[in-house]
Amino acid sequence: MASIQIEKLEKSYGHVSVLHGIDLDIRDGEFIVLVGPSGCGKSTLLRMIAGLEEVSKGEIRISGNRVNELHPKDRDIAMVFQSYALYPHMSVAGNMSYSLRLRKTAKEKIATAVTSAASKLGLEPLLERRPKALSGGQRQRVAMGRAIVRQPKAFLFDEPLSNLDARLREQMRAEIKKMHADLQATSVYVTHDQIEAMTLADRIVAMNGGVVQQVGSPLELYDRPANLFVAGFIGSPGMNFIEAVYGGGSVKLHDGTVVPLVAPLSLADASKVTLGIRPEHVVLSSGGAGMSADVELVEPTGFGIILHLALHDLPFKVFTLDRTALSAGPKVSVTFPAEYLHVFDKEGTRVV
Repeated sequence: MASIQIEKLEKSYGHVSVLHGIDLDIRDGEFIVLVGPSGCGKSTLLRMIAGLEEVSKGEIRISGNRVNELHPKDRDIAMVFQSYALYPHMSVAGNMSYSLRLRKTAKEKIATAVTSAASKLGLEPLLERRPKALSGGQRQRVAMGRAIVRQPKAFLFDEPLSNLDARLREQMRAEIKKMHADLQATSVYVTHDQIEAMTLADRIVAMNGGVVQQVGSPLELYDRPANLFVAGFIGSPGMNFIEAVYGGGSVKLHDGTVVPLVAPLSLADASKVTLGIRPEHVVLSSGGAGMSADVELVEPTGFGIILHLALHDLPFKVFTLDRTALSAGPKVSVTFPAEYLHVFDKEGTRVV
C-alpha cells in the first residue's frame, strides 16, 4: 500500500479560494476520514489526491513520489463514488474485472482476483447477475469489489453510502470496516456524517471553510475538541453551549449561577468564555437542586430519551437513559459535572 503526504495544499477557482494550505500526513495502511459540512472542501481535497482536480499550490506525494502532474490512471489509486457507476450490460463479474481486462491481465489472474474480492464482500452468489437485479447495498459492494481487484496503492471513498437507507448504511459501514481490517489498505473516506466518521476512522480530519480544524482519533475529537466548530460538529446530539465569564477557578452564567471547574484556567479574571457540555453528560437533578429549565419537547429514541429544554431562554438538550424522563413535568433541574465541562475562549479555541 502507500503513505500519502499533503503539504501546503491550496485550491482556487479563479479568485475564489476553496482550500487554504492543507497539511496532512496519512500513514501506510491508515483509514482517514475527512469530515465536515457541505462546502468545507473535503471532496475537493479527495479529488486532488485522485488527480481529478489540479493543484493550485502545494504538493501531494504518494509513497514519497510527487504526483501533482500525474494523470489519475498513473497514480495507482481506486475510487468508490456515491453513484455506483456500474455498466448495466455487464454481469457483476464483468464489472469487477473490467479494469483488469483493459490492462490485458491474464485470465487466470482475473479469475483469482474476482473470486477473492467476491468472497470478501459476500458477492459469490451474485457474480452472474446484472446490476438491475441487485439491491442498492449489493451494487455498492460491487463498486467496492471493482476497486479491490485492482490492488491499488490507496482507496478513495467519496460519500459512498449517501444513497443508501439507514439500515443499509449501517450494514455497509461494517462491510467497509471488515474490508479495511482484511486488506490493511490505505484509505481516505469523505463524509458529512459524523457517525460514519466516528465508527470508521483511525483518525478523523475535521474540516471547515477549506481549513483543517483538528486531526486525531475519534475519541480525541469527541473528548477534547480543539475549538467550537469541532465541539459542535462531532457528537449526536450536538454539544450544548452557554456564554459565561471566567473568574476565580469557576465560570459565572448570565443569571449569576456559578459553575465550578476542575482546575483554574490560564485566563484573566472577567474573560468571556463559552461553556460546553454534551447532552449525555448533563445530570437531571432531583429535589430541585441545580438550574431550572423549561421542558419544550420529549423525544424518545428507543435506546434513550432526548429532552429539548430552554435554559436561560436558550435551546439546551439532555440525553438520558432514564425512562422516567418521558413523564418529565414542565420544568426540570440540571447540573453540570465539572469533569465533563469544556471551556472555549472568546476566539473559540479550547482552553480546557
